[in-house]
Amino acid sequence: MNKKLMALALATVAAGALAGVTAYGQTIRNAAIVTDVKVPVKADNFRLVDQYSKAHELYYFKNSAAVVIITQANGAQYVKDAAPAIKALKDKYAGQDVTFLMLNSSLTDNPKAVAAEMKKIGLDLPVLTDDAQLVGESLGVTRVAQAFVIQPKTWSVVYSGPIDDRFAGATAKPNAPVKTAYVANALDNLIAGKSVAVSTVQIDSPALSFPKRDRQAEFSKISYSKEIAPILAKNCVSCHAEGGIAPFAMNSYETVRGFAPMIREAIRTDRMPPFNADPHVGAFKNNMNMSNSDLQTLVHWVEAGAPRGDGEDYLKVNAKAAPVWELGEPDIIMDVPKFTIPASGVVEYERPVLNIPVTETRWLRAITFNIGQRKGVHHIVAPMAEYAVGAESQVFPEGQGMEITPNMKMPLSMHYTPFGKEAVDDSKIGLYFFPKDKPPEIIRRHFVIANPNIEILANAPRHQEVAHTTFPRDATMYSLLYHGHYRTENSQVFLKKPGGQEELIGSLPKFDFNWQRGYYFEKPIDVPAGSILITRYEWDNSKNNPANPDPTKNVLWGEQSWEEMQYTVVGFTWKDETVANPKPEYMKELNNSRALGLLDLNYDGQIAKTELRGRGGQAVLAKFDTFDTDKNGLISETEAASLLPVLNRRITEAEENR
Repeated sequence: MNKKLMALALATVAAGALAGVTAYGQTIRNAAIVTDVKVPVKADNFRLVDQYSKAHELYYFKNSAAVVIITQANGAQYVKDAAPAIKALKDKYAGQDVTFLMLNSSLTDNPKAVAAEMKKIGLDLPVLTDDAQLVGESLGVTRVAQAFVIQPKTWSVVYSGPIDDRFAGATAKPNAPVKTAYVANALDNLIAGKSVAVSTVQIDSPALSFPKRDRQAEFSKISYSKEIAPILAKNCVSCHAEGGIAPFAMNSYETVRGFAPMIREAIRTDRMPPFNADPHVGAFKNNMNMSNSDLQTLVHWVEAGAPRGDGEDYLKVNAKAAPVWELGEPDIIMDVPKFTIPASGVVEYERPVLNIPVTETRWLRAITFNIGQRKGVHHIVAPMAEYAVGAESQVFPEGQGMEITPNMKMPLSMHYTPFGKEAVDDSKIGLYFFPKDKPPEIIRRHFVIANPNIEILANAPRHQEVAHTTFPRDATMYSLLYHGHYRTENSQVFLKKPGGQEELIGSLPKFDFNWQRGYYFEKPIDVPAGSILITRYEWDNSKNNPANPDPTKNVLWGEQSWEEMQYTVVGFTWKDETVANPKPEYMKELNNSRALGLLDLNYDGQIAKTELRGRGGQAVLAKFDTFDTDKNGLISETEAASLLPVLNRRITEAEENR
C-alpha cells in the first residue's frame, strides 16, 4: 500500500473511531476517549428497575459484604462470552452475602428485550435499566462486561475493571485459563476484612456510548431561566406550591438552589416525582414521570453547581398558592367530624357516617378530599372513592358517573396516624355532579381484590402473595389503585384473557407508603368475559427495610400500619350496562368469583389443600373434607358454593377495615 493510501486509510479509521461505529449492536469508540472517564471514589445512591419490573436501591444493600455491578448490553458478544464466568462468580459467593447486579445503560434496549437476552445467554441476575444513563455516567461506566466492586460500609468503589484477565482485552478469551481473578480477589479481600490490593485494571472490551457525558463541559451553560425553571414548573410546582402537599414551595431560584443536592438525590433514587408506576409497563393519563431528557438536564445542572445564569426567574414571577379545591368549588362540601389526633400511641380506625344532602337522584362525576392534617390522615375510604397521600381527587372518565340517591349514607373508614404532636383534623369532602338535565350514559363501577389471608414470614426480603378474580361479563378497565403498609415492597397486576397468556398491565416496582394514588390507563383495557385479573404483591420483612417495624415477626392482615394489606381497587364499566339499563346482578356475579381467588393460587377453578394459607385458609382446611363432597381431594367452584359466602364476608370485613 502506498503512503497516500495508507494515510487515507488511517484517517478513515480515526474518523470512524471518533464518530463511533457499531459492533455487536453497541457503539464502539476510540479508547482514548473513554480513558478520560474517572471512576468515583464512592458510589452515590440510586434506585433502578430490573427486567422483571422490580426495583433495586444501592444503599438497601448496606448489610451486604459487597455489591458487584457488571455492565450489560443486548447483542454484545463480549457479555455472552463472559456469562459463564459471571455465573461462576455468583455461585462461588452464594451464601456469603455478596449482591450481584447488572447494569444496562443502553439508549436502545428495553426491559422485555433484556429479559429475553438474559434467558438466551443463561444468566439469572437482575439487570437494572439505566435508560437515562445517570447511574452509568456517575459510576464511570465505559465498556461492556465492566465490573465494579463496592464496599457497603463506606460505599467505596474498591475495584473497577474486567472480571478476570480473560476479559481485559479487546477480544474475550473465555476458554483460556484464569491467571488473575480480579473480582474474586477483591471479594476475598473484603470478606476477610482486608484492603483490596488492585483497585483498577484497564479494560478494552467494546465501549459504550454516553453522549451527554461527552458534553460535560457544557453543563455549566444549562439555563435556569429557559430550561430548569420550565421543567420544574411542568413537573413539580403543582405539589411544591405554597399550601400544597409537598414540604416546600419551589417559588424562586434561591429555594431551588438550596434544595439542589436533594433534588439530585431524589431523582437518582426515583423518589420524585412521586409517580411509582413502571414507565415500561403501560401508559397512564396522569403520568407524572419526567422524560429522560428532563431528568438528565436537571441532574447535570445540579452537578454543574446549579448556576443561575441570565433571564428572569420564571418560578418567582409565576408563583402562586395551591388552590383550596384543586377541581374548583364543589357542588357539595361535606364536613368529616373533627378528630383530635394524639401526639403518640395507637389510634383505632374511626368510622363516621355522613349524610349526602341531596333530595333527588344525582350522578357523581368527581370527588375531592380536602385534608386538614396531611401528616396525620393516612387514608379515608368511602364507598365511591379512596384518599391516600397523593390521591386527593378522582375524576371519572367522560360520560361515566356514580348514582347518588336521596338521603344516601356515606360511611367512612378513617385511618389516623400520630406524628409527634397533638392536632385536630377537620377534613372535608367535595362532591361534583353532572347537571341535572344531562346525566351520564355509563355507570362507573369499582371493585376490590383484597387478600385478608396474607401471612408474611419473618425476615423474608421478598415474600409474595397472590389473589385474583374472574370477570363474568365483558368489561372495560380504566384504573388501578394499590394499597399496602410499611413492608409492602412492590405490587403488580396481570390480565389473563381466555385462552391467552398472563400480561403485566400495571406495576409499582417500588411501593411507597407515603404516596398511594390511582393510576388511570391512557387507553382503557378490554376485559372479555372469563378474563382473570391477578394481583401479586411482595413484602420486605427483612432488616434491610428501613421502615420495617419488626423483621422478627410474622405479619398478618390488619388495620394498623405495622400490619399489612393486599388491596387493589379496580375502576371499570360493564360493556352492556348503561344508566338506562343497569345490571346490578353482574356485580353479584363478580363478588362471588373473588372469594375463590383468595385460595385458588394457580387459578384453575378449584382449591387444593396445598394452596391454603393464612387464617382463612386454615379455617377452610379444618373443614376441607366437608366441602370436598366428591372426595377427589379438591374443592371445585360448585363444591365451594357454601364456602363462598363465608369468605365473601371476610373480604367485606377486610374492605371495611381498610
